Amino acid sequence: MRSAVWVLPVDLASYLGFVAASPNLWGLDKVRNKQQQKPQAAMDTASAAPLRIAIFPWLAMGHLTPNLHFSNKLAQRGHKISFILPKGTQTKLQHLNLHPHLITFVLITVPHVDGLPHDAETTSDLPFSLFPLLATVLDRTEKDIELLPRDMKPQIVFFDFQFWLPNLARSLGIKSLMYIIVHPVSLAYLGNRRRKSQGRELTELDLMEPPQGFPDSCIKFQPHELRFLVSVRKFEFGSGVFLYDRLHNSLSMVDAIGFKGCKEIDGPYAEYLEKVYGKPVLLSGPLLPEPPNATLEEKWVAWLGGFNPSSVIFCAYGSESPLSQNQFEELLLGLELTGFPFLAALKPLDGFESIE
Repeated sequence: MRSAVWVLPVDLASYLGFVAASPNLWGLDKVRNKQQQKPQAAMDTASAAPLRIAIFPWLAMGHLTPNLHFSNKLAQRGHKISFILPKGTQTKLQHLNLHPHLITFVLITVPHVDGLPHDAETTSDLPFSLFPLLATVLDRTEKDIELLPRDMKPQIVFFDFQFWLPNLARSLGIKSLMYIIVHPVSLAYLGNRRRKSQGRELTELDLMEPPQGFPDSCIKFQPHELRFLVSVRKFEFGSGVFLYDRLHNSLSMVDAIGFKGCKEIDGPYAEYLEKVYGKPVLLSGPLLPEPPNATLEEKWVAWLGGFNPSSVIFCAYGSESPLSQNQFEELLLGLELTGFPFLAALKPLDGFESIE
């Protein structure tokens, strides 16, 4: 099922700039009560004034990349994007910028924090144990970020982990939107404070049942999952701030919330979060990258040509998931046991320079 495609409103002054006379917004599926939606044609790009948008994602390729895909969709509608990222990361993303005349990379110098390698800029440069220090790095960019709007003059800023950014944006007369790349069901079940804790910390027993008003009763956790979920609520994630508080404070102060998702699948959870937080919750629709134009190398054409169509298993863990030697061996042995040909694209193991 195809999700609707809407464009940005002309008037940002009306109810945060999100709820204008048209229910349409920056190419996002707006989740509102059906009784509130009036059937009308979406504004076309020619009738909507281009917006100046700043986008500042968390310092991880898994956040930077989808936000750049999102920027491409916004640029298709004529909007001007200032995309904030560390200096050394530009070369990794430059080829994904499909509209360089509208999407400008704004490069920042990542401040150093004791305990981090001097060349570390994103999570791909670090083991998971050092991610909280990178969150401290992110927080120490606040003073530099405060100076950028003087040149960019954005009307709205999108972000995800910078809990301090909504207040900064508000002080500069800029609207803020927390754009979250995870499924809204996760935040709806785990991230709100509607649960009755009676002044105490939530326990595994509390998390076994969904919060009041949650639109789905089918979610069931295993005991080890519940232990993890309870522990992560008090996981310190930079600057002495708990991860849960970092997210909740952002959600409480921001002008609107956005998710990478579509209303046909995610609509009920987004509507639920609107009630919880009392502000617009919007869905971007599927953000698929453009198909590559490059041709496949001859060696892969020849190798794949030796098998029947749709018979090869492809396994890719991405650029930020190095495996231990035991995990690596278990994965490949498991693929081998399927009896199918397979191709695994993996990073070098922890402690190894090469996959060979």
